[in-house]
Amino acid sequence: QVQLVESGGGLVQAGGSLRLSCAAKGRTFSSKVMGWFRQAPGKEREFVAFIRGSVGSTNYADSVKGRFTIDRDNAKNTVYLQMNSLRPEDTAVYYCAAASIIYYSENYYYRGSTYDYWGQGTQVTVSS
Repeated sequence: QVQLVESGGGLVQAGGSLRLSCAAKGRTFSSKVMGWFRQAPGKEREFVAFIRGSVGSTNYADSVKGRFTIDRDNAKNTVYLQMNSLRPEDTAVYYCAAASIIYYSENYYYRGSTYDYWGQGTQVTVSS
């Protein structure tokens, strides 16, 4: 079992930055692929970014590429999402997630259904 707890959300003006954290409780954190997703009011949950456990390779949604950075500290069992140049359309509840199954194809990690464990979410609001 893995428990995920997000923090770091809040209210920020457009152009500002926030750093989200996701602390994992449980074993084998370093082997899991960690992802960030978000859900805006009235919209479906969407992929934001993921990071693999072993080599630390990353992938991003086109909408956040160049503005957001995902990284992890396996010694602290924590994954981060650094968000810069925030826009009002980034407003959403952000969720971190952990995937236990390792797939050769990274395409699986763009899908929420691939992830076994989810945090409770943290609200990010970007004002214009």
